[in-house]
Amino acid sequence: MGLLSKVYELCDCSHSHEKLKKNKQLQTVEIKVRMDCEGCERIVKKSVQGMKGVTLVEVDRKLSKLTVIGYVDPNKVLYRVRHRTGKKADLWPYVPYDVVPHPYAPEAYDKKAPPGYVRNVLEDPEASAIARASSTEVKYTTAFSDDNPNACVVL
Repeated sequence: MGLLSKVYELCDCSHSHEKLKKNKQLQTVEIKVRMDCEGCERIVKKSVQGMKGVTLVEVDRKLSKLTVIGYVDPNKVLYRVRHRTGKKADLWPYVPYDVVPHPYAPEAYDKKAPPGYVRNVLEDPEASAIARASSTEVKYTTAFSDDNPNACVVL
């Protein structure tokens, strides 16, 4: 039976196609690339459009942000943008400010960040300790919170 099953696997094309699809997952890759004009925007967009597995490319020149959606590896997309454009490119380091517990902590707040965004300190272990509240801070802030039923009421 071992020989027959091997022959069946070789002849069954649909089974091997399913294995390839399972390995690749749809991902959204966000990259920070400085773009000054429409020409820069076009170059950055064209550098990624021809990649295998890319389904959608969006460029936001105002935020200096490139968004690539598809069955791609983020590191390969980053390398391709750097190599084809010659520009400095990094993975998008910002998250919306309401995701971070303390968006105005020294490590989270970034003057270069677009409006409504702060640096992603939750993934950085060194910065996350500074941006998180200590237990005493949490006690004081919840003591006067409207959400706390046992909170003090100052009239």
